Amino acid sequence: MDSIRETHYSSNCGNPSLIDVGNNGAASLASSSSSSSSTTSSRYENQKRRDWNTFGQYLKNHKPPLSLSRCSGAHVLEFLRYLDQFGKTKVHAQICPFYGLPNPPAPCPCPLRQAWGSLDALIGRLRAAFEENGGKPEANPFGARAVRLYLREVRDMQSKARGISYEKKKRKRPPAQQIPTPPFPPLPPPPPPQPGAS
Repeated sequence: MDSIRETHYSSNCGNPSLIDVGNNGAASLASSSSSSSSTTSSRYENQKRRDWNTFGQYLKNHKPPLSLSRCSGAHVLEFLRYLDQFGKTKVHAQICPFYGLPNPPAPCPCPLRQAWGSLDALIGRLRAAFEENGGKPEANPFGARAVRLYLREVRDMQSKARGISYEKKKRKRPPAQQIPTPPFPPLPPPPPPQPGAS
């Protein structure tokens, strides 16, 4: 991988500083001259930036510290498991009497985890951010097969444990537009019977 940009937002009016991380993990600071601070970012873009910075911080705090260029799908899985401790979704164990019930009638000691939908959306944002910051699509650790399999496993496990189906919602197709056809002129009345004809 040649060079991957890490975007860090400082307190100086949200102007981003770009840090280029080369193959050797060395970083060089460059100032961004883009007008990103003059335009308001969408909610998605803001969340993607926060997620990217959070992942960058996770890599810095990793023992030993890890450069983005050396990050693999295994490190992404480690990150997702780390995030579980901050989850707010009750996922029932198989031995729990409420296993498979969408609305349990009483509290239970089962753990709180990150919801599958949140993890799936997070990986989507990080995958996009990786490529936007100079990463090559074929080297994207967020698109690794192990990450996709992990997300599928979490989805299936949570679906069974919570009694909730995660099937893709079928898109409602807009009703087919009918091409207005000009009204046909009324048919002329049948001719009166001719006298003497039978």
